[in-house]
Amino acid sequence: MSFTTCQIHFTNRNGRTVYASNTLYNQLKLSSKKPVRLVLGRKKIQTPVKKIRKSGNHLYLPVGIRSLIRVPRGGASYVLSQGGDVKLGPLIGILSSSVTRNLNRPFGSRTEMIKTFLKAGNNKAFYFAFHPQDIHWENETVVAYFPNGTGGWSRKIVPLPDVVYNRLPSRSAEKSAAMHSLKERFIRRGIPIFNWSFFDKWDVYRLLVNDGEASPHVPESYIDPSPEQIKSLLEKHGFIYLKPTGGSLGIGIIRLTYHKTRGYFARFRRNGKNVLLRFSRFSGVMNLLKATGRMRNYVVQQGIRLIELDGCPIDFRFHMNKNGHNRWVVGGVGAKKAGRGSITTHVRTGGQVMDPERAPTRIYGADKAEKMLKEAKEAAIKLAEAIERNYRYRIGELGFDIGIDKDGKIWMFEANAKPGRSIFKHPALKAQGRETLSLIFEHCMYLAKFRSSSSKEES
Repeated sequence: MSFTTCQIHFTNRNGRTVYASNTLYNQLKLSSKKPVRLVLGRKKIQTPVKKIRKSGNHLYLPVGIRSLIRVPRGGASYVLSQGGDVKLGPLIGILSSSVTRNLNRPFGSRTEMIKTFLKAGNNKAFYFAFHPQDIHWENETVVAYFPNGTGGWSRKIVPLPDVVYNRLPSRSAEKSAAMHSLKERFIRRGIPIFNWSFFDKWDVYRLLVNDGEASPHVPESYIDPSPEQIKSLLEKHGFIYLKPTGGSLGIGIIRLTYHKTRGYFARFRRNGKNVLLRFSRFSGVMNLLKATGRMRNYVVQQGIRLIELDGCPIDFRFHMNKNGHNRWVVGGVGAKKAGRGSITTHVRTGGQVMDPERAPTRIYGADKAEKMLKEAKEAAIKLAEAIERNYRYRIGELGFDIGIDKDGKIWMFEANAKPGRSIFKHPALKAQGRETLSLIFEHCMYLAKFRSSSSKEES
């Protein structure tokens, strides 16, 4: 096996002979006596390779070869020689969608985010994005969107990719039988697809509650709770959260608090404002929950007394990635400080993103803060590994909302299979944002099996 990079050039020559520079020819351990199978994605063609005198790693493809295997562009590409195959690429596809699209904004409001992902693999591999309806299964091709040099997009027909990174944005669409079938078709063709679908909150709890490594970090929770369960949990922990199972961005969450002498309090967000209601009896709380539909498809979760800064709770967003060696690493961390009167740390409800090291340092000092963050990172990796071993499908990226209570215990409140990237807008976190994009690309390379034989890896 030989793995390297090369410059691909297109020529107007007729025939099916491929030409390689001296250096590349020798590095790939090619032979003039044996033709090779030139491979791009699912397309393969047998062709002789001839050596030419030229320094550097260069590969020259005649127009017929380019058309048959649908090489989308010239320029830099990885190349892998193994068992008589010379593989170009790899072809890495980001699966996304949009209700409205055009060539300038092929993925609607998500277009710039998709472009940001693709920049991480620019001039390294054939990294593109596509819609579900762009796949032509009978031809094993896909209409691919590539960023061009002028800030726009180019459409090319390419073979089915070597690996698919799923960034479909719609929870409801992903639950459809058609979308499930589409993803299964990739698997049947041996094409890895990762980040299978969004998590529901209860899905995550079921994955972790019986896992010995993870369960100590998971708050006590119940789905579709009965009034008795809500009251019992309130009296046990003092305050609780009710969260929609398929919710995000803190939408629909309500916090209930119980004081023996003062009664019951409900905090939630309504019409863009924080609301606080008091009830002398538990029956008043239940009337509110029933009236606002917060009993079905809701999870009730134990409240945690988080560490505070300026009298406001803070928690942490951990962006977890699988790397090029198939190991979980912490790609990025941001601290989030709750807004006054808010029940969550989300920015949309008045929360503030902060440097993850400065926030706890202001509370505890540098040494203790460093120790706490180190322990939180170790816990986050254990949680990611636990979800992966208990989940049916392939995962390559996770987002955790992690809190540290006033006794120093680490808790995981939320796990997202398709984490948002808003924390990386903070100036102190931009470098971490770029690192997570690089890690996604590296993991795609791993899944596509484009790596040297000497690379350390795990199955």
